[in-house]
Amino acid sequence: MTPTGVRLKIVRERLEYLEDRLRELRALPSESLGDFLADRRNPWAADSLLRHGIQALFDVARHLLAKGFGLGKLEYKEIAREAVKRDLVADAELGRRLQEIAGYRNRLVHHYESVTPEELYQIVRHDLGDLEALAVALREAAERLVRAGR
Repeated sequence: MTPTGVRLKIVRERLEYLEDRLRELRALPSESLGDFLADRRNPWAADSLLRHGIQALFDVARHLLAKGFGLGKLEYKEIAREAVKRDLVADAELGRRLQEIAGYRNRLVHHYESVTPEELYQIVRHDLGDLEALAVALREAAERLVRAGR
């Protein structure tokens, strides 16, 4: 695949989509597990919003790798590894989290029956900042790539 240039419009649209999903996740009741579970629809909403948000994040990373580096047809864990390798996510700990999120995305999609309401609550309560930090890193990487003519 030949690099054809990163399109910031695509990056912005996908990251706005992610931000909307994060806003909705934060609006779910999360003061306590009991609050979260009081409405049985909350875990389903969290699952869907999280899955869609993660997908948008990986769509951005895939776009940067394809258009900026000519890398195509990558699985999600490969996208995470290449994003770290090519400094789209320069922070080592954040890169490690991206790789974990790739695995969790696969679990949400392929092993959905094993995802519990309690773990969704924990993610909503404690882990959404990772997605925000990754969005910032990918936005900055996209801008660097465009400035470099990629």
